[in-house]
Amino acid sequence: MDPQIQRALAHGHPIDITTTGRLTGAARRIEIVFHNLDGRIYISGIPNPVRQRAWLRNLETEPRFTFHLKGPVKADLAATARVITDPAERRPVLERIARIWHRDPETMLAHSPLIEVLIEGYTPALAA
Repeated sequence: MDPQIQRALAHGHPIDITTTGRLTGAARRIEIVFHNLDGRIYISGIPNPVRQRAWLRNLETEPRFTFHLKGPVKADLAATARVITDPAERRPVLERIARIWHRDPETMLAHSPLIEVLIEGYTPALAA
């Protein structure tokens, strides 16, 4: 992987993702923030107890998506989402994200989505 891309992935920041609409099959692009925690890339969201996000439902149906770096380093990266639903796996990740965002961890655990992003060509051990 290009060293500039590797460096851009080392620290979370706003990105865009393009998912495939689960009903229409159409491309759906949104802005979101990713986090790099110990070399692993995650996407979460602000807690919402009312409804599940469309991007998450799209990824549950079709986990392959495009991870768009923007800013100083621009790249469209092939990625796969691994939706994390197991409470024991969610807790340590969402507690760290909650601290970053100054949010209540218990609320995030109850109402925030969480996916791990697997990017083709990216090896977490190289991210450090």
